[in-house]
Amino acid sequence: MIRAFDAAMRTILTRVAQTAILPRYQHLTASEVAAKAVDDMVTVADTDAEALLSDALFRLLPEAAIVGEEAAHADPAVLDRLGDSLCWIIDPIDGTNNFAAGRPPFGILIALAEHGETVGGWIYDVLTGRLCSAHRGQGAWVNGEQVHAMPTGATPPVAAISLVFLDPERRAAMKGHVAPHYTVVDIPRCAAEQYPRIVLGVNDVSIFERTYAWDHAAGVLFVNEAGGRAARPDGSAYRVERHLDQGLIAASSPALFDEMAQRLAML
Repeated sequence: MIRAFDAAMRTILTRVAQTAILPRYQHLTASEVAAKAVDDMVTVADTDAEALLSDALFRLLPEAAIVGEEAAHADPAVLDRLGDSLCWIIDPIDGTNNFAAGRPPFGILIALAEHGETVGGWIYDVLTGRLCSAHRGQGAWVNGEQVHAMPTGATPPVAAISLVFLDPERRAAMKGHVAPHYTVVDIPRCAAEQYPRIVLGVNDVSIFERTYAWDHAAGVLFVNEAGGRAARPDGSAYRVERHLDQGLIAASSPALFDEMAQRLAML
């Protein structure tokens, strides 16, 4: 059942990527890019891809509500559906700023939630075709092969710390009291790349401040089902209907999660 569902998702994601996204990669005109907010872009590829994904996911599971990033931006009332009995959550292009600049990484994020808890997640790398998937209680997979989270083994651990949405005081505290205990690497500005890095032995831990459901629902499930840990800094579970809450840690092992959580608690 899981393999059949993942195969259907791959078909949908590949078709949308080839139809709405790849033809516009490095070919966007100025009129096809707009700013939704400071440091937050949308392109015609985002809106077209979301429309195609919404239609395909409705046909796959018509009883599920659909919450897309661009639809929610146009009408915030759409967010009320996040706690429904079943809900598709769509990020048609995660890493839009990268995509609009004509560089990787960027991808598609899809999650399926049940009463606010993520039960399925799919992370699709548009350029390589890599599909990361996870199902609640069933493990994590990359291109059909089960994977288990692998810490880098580096000393100190490798951390990707997002400072973009922190206020100046917290940003300074993070730089002064947390960063020195890690080898800090650049963030990819793309959750569709950051979460696989946690599982695949590239990074040990990541911190996120802004935690929108379309950015994080699929990745949190992927990390947890791979044996890592992704949760709020206080250890509570990430729930999609509470995606406006701030703060999230993803780590390649529970021990690395606990270490980071303890450091954040002292800020």
